[in-house]
Amino acid sequence: MINKKLLGRVDRVDFPELNLFDIAVKIDTGAYTSAIHCSDIRLENNQLICNFEGHTVSFSDFSLTDVKSSNGFKENRYKIKTKVIFFGKSYRINLTLSTRDDMKFPVLIGRQFLRQKFLVDVDIENQSYKHKANEHSYTFA
Repeated sequence: MINKKLLGRVDRVDFPELNLFDIAVKIDTGAYTSAIHCSDIRLENNQLICNFEGHTVSFSDFSLTDVKSSNGFKENRYKIKTKVIFFGKSYRINLTLSTRDDMKFPVLIGRQFLRQKFLVDVDIENQSYKHKANEHSYTFA
């Protein structure tokens, strides 16, 4: 049996390649793909540029993919590959870019990323973030 880490319904994670840290994420087992909610998504000189919570983020490696929303509509979105840190370990993740400023959580983590790595318990929260805090806590005698 594969040893899977236990996640709660929400957490805070790092995206080191994007220089984004302690980002609130919703663990969304109803979603297949993972998404990061950006604004002002545009192409400039073969670079994909967007604004994430006041930070300008650019990507040279990106593609387009169709995403089917919960209401059944298909949308063509940009997709990027980056790294995310859960429980002190770096994982590759595909993120689609979406412009939805009304979202409570700026990042959704979907089943495509979760499978074969994590189990989800909706009664708990911030398991990876608590692990990170415990790694950085010190005891003084």
